[in-house]
Amino acid sequence: MKLRFTKMHGLGNDFVVIDATRQAVELTPERVRYIADRHFGVGCDQLLVVEPAGQAGVDFRYRIFNADGGEVEQCGNGARCFARFVADKGLSTKAEIRVETQAGIIAPRLREDGLVTVNMGVPVLESAQVPFVSDSDAVVQALEVDGERIAITAVSMGNPHAVQVVADVDHAPVDRLGALIESHPRFPARVNAGFVQVVDAHRIRLRVYERGAGETLACGTGACAAVVASILRELVTSPVRVETRGGELEIAWDGPGTPVLMTGPAVTVFEGEMELA
Repeated sequence: MKLRFTKMHGLGNDFVVIDATRQAVELTPERVRYIADRHFGVGCDQLLVVEPAGQAGVDFRYRIFNADGGEVEQCGNGARCFARFVADKGLSTKAEIRVETQAGIIAPRLREDGLVTVNMGVPVLESAQVPFVSDSDAVVQALEVDGERIAITAVSMGNPHAVQVVADVDHAPVDRLGALIESHPRFPARVNAGFVQVVDAHRIRLRVYERGAGETLACGTGACAAVVASILRELVTSPVRVETRGGELEIAWDGPGTPVLMTGPAVTVFEGEMELA
């Protein structure tokens, strides 16, 4: 099977984007892992698939596969690249599109300055819905990890996040703790582990160990979750600049019951065609 693709990134969080509206696409976990492999395939953190809308009132369906081959519910940096892709390919002439994901409807909007703003929806804060095994919906909860007791805030942005505040993200044990938190039994669907350093009332620094991908240079839903957690803990005030290793995002949130707005870049790197067995 020959497959046309576009390589894109959002702040270094990189994607292979596939248009399934104009070509037949048959993906298996093995094929996804092959495409994502940085030595034998194209290489990416996630593979994004553009499909025709599956319900009324939306423009497209958006599917996301992690580098390990597993399909996931949401990807914020990917959503911005998705919006840029469908515009650049002439699949839509709308400035704002409505996109169906496993986590619900999102609405990316292309701005005149080239950045993309995405309405990421209302964050889920109830533990059972994240999902996070707890008898409480408290903002800050204790989690035992490798004999260490850490304080986390559980948030879902369509995918689960465990956010903790650290003194210095550069020296945070992201690889060690991130992997343990990702597969912690209290997160039955696994979880993205966020490490946040508060710089001032409108700026944080962030590293994220992503579920199924490991640490990435940036994580859009992770940035949203980190801002939500930091606002709930009264550490910052909206809007918040989120500094990741790949660049900056701006996140705005007016509080519980309101949607999170994420703004940042989406860049096309190259295009190509590959042959899959």
